[in-house]
Amino acid sequence: MTHFVRLLFATVVLVSLGTCCNAEALRIAVQKTGTLAWELAVIRAHGLDKQANLSVKVVELATPEAGKIALRAGNADVVVTDWLWVSRERSLGAKLTFYPYSSALGAVMVPAASPIQTLADLKGRKLAIAGGPIDKNWLLLLAWLKQSGIDLKSDATIAYGAPPLLAAKTLSGEMDATLNYWNFCAALEAKGFRRVAGIEDLLPKLGAKGRTAMIGYVFDEKWANANQDKIARFIAMTRAAKEILSTSDAEWEKISPLTGAPDAATLRAYRDRYREGIPRRTIADEEADARILYRVLAGIGGHELVGPASELDAGTFYHAIPGD
Repeated sequence: MTHFVRLLFATVVLVSLGTCCNAEALRIAVQKTGTLAWELAVIRAHGLDKQANLSVKVVELATPEAGKIALRAGNADVVVTDWLWVSRERSLGAKLTFYPYSSALGAVMVPAASPIQTLADLKGRKLAIAGGPIDKNWLLLLAWLKQSGIDLKSDATIAYGAPPLLAAKTLSGEMDATLNYWNFCAALEAKGFRRVAGIEDLLPKLGAKGRTAMIGYVFDEKWANANQDKIARFIAMTRAAKEILSTSDAEWEKISPLTGAPDAATLRAYRDRYREGIPRRTIADEEADARILYRVLAGIGGHELVGPASELDAGTFYHAIPGD
């Protein structure tokens, strides 16, 4: 079975969350253990889908790549991914559009007793980098350190790999530090690891004015133009779920099984880092910083990352939500 077929096969399971027979259907591609699944559980528990007159149908996925395939194949209306991919796809002719979902990014993590105190101390160390050589967290870290004359690609020993594998290698002491995704970093925090820096802390020096949401809801532009009211209700529904999760600790206890948190400390770390990542800025501010960071990423990641476009495509961000 080819890699493509395996990913496509992962999109076939449909589970309905909405029950109102008159509600409008909305198909969302979701990783079973991802944060969007947590929000959907809150939506169902509080009847937010019914209030929005939406019947949310979940397309369960094994990987983020499967979500992209589901969207492009017309098997999902909404997926969660980054504006880098959206802009790249637009430059190649696919008119997709993006609305902010989360500003939670990765972090550089070390054992509590590590001598590594600053990012400059990563020189000469063994680093575990989640996501591969063109992962945006890694490229932003490289760009930030290059301003100080440090090139970790040559000044450190780099091991790329899957986030859970690298977290395990870091826990076992095989690596001096890891740059991992935010939820794996939160789990390491709960085990006593220390954050040297979050990637969001680096953005101001790279030109951004604030904490930037790089992950968002993505949908087809033509479909969005024909369903503006439905999208507005969807965004209002998900905002309500985020507000519940941002204010209610009890709600986190209810969704604890979905998070996979093995203990209370890990659940608290998930809760706190998730809350920090809830977008609070205007779309205009988000887009302005995305344009700046896109140039940074394009400059260091090149054609392999962004394709033929050196600038963020003008239609990347969705602007039709009331109040934005």
